[in-house]
Formats: sequence, structure tokens, C-alpha cells
Amino acid sequence: MRERLAKTLGEVFWTDLRAHAARDGIILVAADLDLLDVGEAVASNDAAAVQAWIAAGKLTKPTAEDLTRWPLQRDLRFVSLVVAPFVLVRRPAPPLPS
Repeated sequence: MRERLAKTLGEVFWTDLRAHAARDGIILVAADLDLLDVGEAVASNDAAAVQAWIAAGKLTKPTAEDLTRWPLQRDLRFVSLVVAPFVLVRRPAPPLPS
């Protein structure tokens, strides 16, 4: 399953996620969680792990403020993982200063 999920892992622009946001299909994943680990838990219905992450605030839905602000940022990108019917997303880490 992990290999199949890994094929859907990649960087996307906000514009690629708009339709998923419109149907409430986006889940924000905290930076300290591995997207593939979360994807495997969601795909295999590991309710205990998913509920623990939700309770810890590590899996959330975009806020109304996020959904208003993100379209205004022209080059906004996310790392995403498709776990139908959801798209797990995380903002990419900013580049390290030179």
C-alpha cells in the first residue's frame, strides 16, 4: 500500500487543490508527521492513530481564513498525498537561508 500511495505524493499549487477544498476533501497534516505514515493509517482505517492525531491537533481541516487567504498567494504550494476521497496536504518547508 505504501508504494501505491507514494506514487500520488508530490508538490502541487493551491490552484490544483481548489476543487478538493470545495468538496471539503483537504486534510492538513502537521510538519512533524510523515505524510506516507498518515496516508497508510487513513487508507487502512486505523481509527486509533487518526483520532490521536486529530486530538493532538496534528490533523486538521483548513480554516475559513486559510481558504480565503490561500487563493491570494499566487505561487502557494503544498506537498500532497491522495488518499481518496481525501487529499492530505502540508506546506513545504521554507528553504534554508544561504
